[in-house]
Amino acid sequence: MARFRGRVLILTFLTAFLGSTFASDLQTPKAAIPASYFGMHIHHLAYPGPTSWPNVSVPQWRLWDANVTWADLQPAKGQWRFEKLDGYVSLAEQHGTGLLLTLGGSPTWASAKPQLQSSYYPGFTAEPANIEDWREYVRTVVARYKGRIQAYEIWNEPNLADFWSGSIDQMLMLTREASQIIRNVDPKALVASPSATTAYGIPWLAEFLKKGGGQYVDVIGFHFYVDAQLPPEEMLAIIQRVRQVLADNGLADKPVWNTETGWLPPAKFDSDELAAAFLARAYIVNWAAGVQRFYWYAWDNQYVRLITYKVDTRTVTPAGRAYEIIQRWIVGTTMNDCTESAEHTWTCQLKRNGKSQWIVWNTQGKRKFDLPRTWSVASATLLLEDSHPLKATSIDIGPVPTLLTER
Repeated sequence: MARFRGRVLILTFLTAFLGSTFASDLQTPKAAIPASYFGMHIHHLAYPGPTSWPNVSVPQWRLWDANVTWADLQPAKGQWRFEKLDGYVSLAEQHGTGLLLTLGGSPTWASAKPQLQSSYYPGFTAEPANIEDWREYVRTVVARYKGRIQAYEIWNEPNLADFWSGSIDQMLMLTREASQIIRNVDPKALVASPSATTAYGIPWLAEFLKKGGGQYVDVIGFHFYVDAQLPPEEMLAIIQRVRQVLADNGLADKPVWNTETGWLPPAKFDSDELAAAFLARAYIVNWAAGVQRFYWYAWDNQYVRLITYKVDTRTVTPAGRAYEIIQRWIVGTTMNDCTESAEHTWTCQLKRNGKSQWIVWNTQGKRKFDLPRTWSVASATLLLEDSHPLKATSIDIGPVPTLLTER
């Protein structure tokens, strides 16, 4: 829980900082939605451990808060502990899951500030005292997992003091050095930028890119957290501002990945169905806004407020089911548009094999939705429920998305 402290404090002030956004401004990708869009964090897989491999599809897995940071892998100079990461990589291969490993977290022995306290280890948030130690760490990891780890992210949330106490120039140097090593040792691996978080991370990203950071990365990583009381549609304002920063730096075509987002304390949900709806809507609107990968935080972390898996009972929650359901709804489809009406009804149109589908919901509560005459709807499926034939000309909608399928 202490690891969330700085992030939670920042989230409580986000409402006043965010500007408005309009669905008409979205830059929805024209490509079909790939399975790789769906990422997840899994924290407690072990041998044996409280978490077994999820019984839902996990196409991509980000390794963070999974005890495989630099400090975990190299607890002392010349000493390496790869048992846990070896196990993770093997599990991912068994399940056909891609991996994103976040590099960083200085071991105390390598830290420039070894006495600096953090929520992880002393000195964890500081830059390394000797750049050669960083180079050796990156080179050793990438060589060991060449062809088995598909992407590397440089550090986690560097705009927060809980994770990074150095300067942007120092992070730029770490990114440059890591990128050169990764591209030399494993040219097929992707390099993701340091992942700033929340709207307050946008100035950090802007300066990082202004100083040339974009040339060292293939992907821009960001954490699109919003205030704990806000709905997922509020991510759109942050996403669009990040995309504007990229455009301002000549990087408009650089892919954007949401490498971590969920709902943390003090968020509260009136029902399991609403929590499931938030997860589903988050995935829909992130894609609609041009995000090409989204790693949910987190599968088995009991400190978050939107829980997908209960460790004590080993059961998948409705939100966990929604993670799998929304994959079935949208993977393989092309999203033509996603718009919000004046009454806060969202309508997202998709195409699958030439047939139209629509996902509709209203962020404010229950509403009557009149089906447009141009739609030829055969069935309706409320998230978490079975599909049923539809002959009516209107339906009731609310915060929980409904999938409408063409005849």
